[in-house]
Amino acid sequence: MSTSTVVPNDLNAFWMPFTANRQYKKAPRMFVAAKDMHYTTSDGRQVLDGTAGLWCCNAGHARPKIVEAIANQAAELDYAPAFQMGHPKAFELANRIIDIAPTGLDHVLFTNSGSESVETALKVALAYHKVKGEGSRTRLIGRERGYHGVNFGGISVGGIVTNRKMFGTLLTGVDHLPHTHNLAKNAFSKGLPEHGVDLADELERIVTLHDASTIAAVIVEPVAGSTGVLIPPAGYLQRLRDITKKHGILLIFDEVITGYGRLGTPFGADYFGVVPDIMVTAKGLTNGVIPMGAVLVSAEIHDAFMNGPEHVIEFFHGYTYSGNPIASAAGLATLETYREEGLLTRGAELAPKFEAALHSLKGLPHVIDIRNIGLVGAIELEPIAGQPTKRAFSAFLKAFEQGLLIRTTGDIIALSPPLIVSESQIDEIVTKLAGILKTLE
Repeated sequence: MSTSTVVPNDLNAFWMPFTANRQYKKAPRMFVAAKDMHYTTSDGRQVLDGTAGLWCCNAGHARPKIVEAIANQAAELDYAPAFQMGHPKAFELANRIIDIAPTGLDHVLFTNSGSESVETALKVALAYHKVKGEGSRTRLIGRERGYHGVNFGGISVGGIVTNRKMFGTLLTGVDHLPHTHNLAKNAFSKGLPEHGVDLADELERIVTLHDASTIAAVIVEPVAGSTGVLIPPAGYLQRLRDITKKHGILLIFDEVITGYGRLGTPFGADYFGVVPDIMVTAKGLTNGVIPMGAVLVSAEIHDAFMNGPEHVIEFFHGYTYSGNPIASAAGLATLETYREEGLLTRGAELAPKFEAALHSLKGLPHVIDIRNIGLVGAIELEPIAGQPTKRAFSAFLKAFEQGLLIRTTGDIIALSPPLIVSESQIDEIVTKLAGILKTLE
């Protein structure tokens, strides 16, 4: 059967995530194959991937080394128990991650997604203070417009209203820093915005309000991705690091999006020169092929748990699929692909081209801001009065019709192409976007 005919005859049963289900099922957009920089639709069209799938396919699609590794592993060892048992590739993958991680992050806990990685990081932070004899440190600090997945902890520390309002009270004892997005002062910034480093000092106000002895951790994305590519002002993350160290508060970086080459460095921590106590990763770890996440922690945190009788479990947490053999094989092949092709730093080489292309859209109808860092960018559109999100969603639909996949959040178009993108493909993405923006109402 050809891919052009593989279309389900009933779409009703699948309740799709983060999707306008009724609109979609009236006019489905169906991918049936993918290779390198392109998807193939059910009607046989090629669609250029401007978003690395969902921020995750950093090496492009159907990469041979990854495909082969998955097939071989499934035939050799499909599953091994994750509790009290092990298999070699999980340990090998943990070592390879530590090899490319910022110095000081020395241990890895495996999960199955970014959301699970966030929950794991929050639990590590709370448990760490408890085993250190500071059990009063239970408060978690997130940031407005932050996104940390869809589980209870992640939604609680997250700061996107639409992700929170439906579910009522979640975790108690959570506070939020203000976001750093400032259109009045930083619109059309290239790279790090100039204004707003002082917003990090809001953490001092929160510490004064609650007292440092009650605060376990602060969690932020180095670059807030899913809320529309909010780039931190110069010096902001360093200021947060200084304040958290001063008060004995753990700093967690959510690098689900910024990890594995997105900014032109292995991790956002490398780009900004700021090393957190805990780092949350997923997505690009397996190139989006198999669900997997990894939480990196410092030796100080890990070693604090390694006390008491040796036969006793030190940390009561984990998942049936933590370090799954097939996911581990995919992760190893992904990291090897990144290494062989220089993809963890290729974004730095392409960043000037990407920046110039994006900012060429300035002045087009409804464009009120453009921002970029590494190989991630955003075009913010003026909302239609009384119909927020509609203008960007219209752009998304037009782009799909014209063979381009973009991501929208609110009235912001986000771009994060695979790290294998060529300069001519960057031009193609931006040229198509320019034509689309000129037609929007």
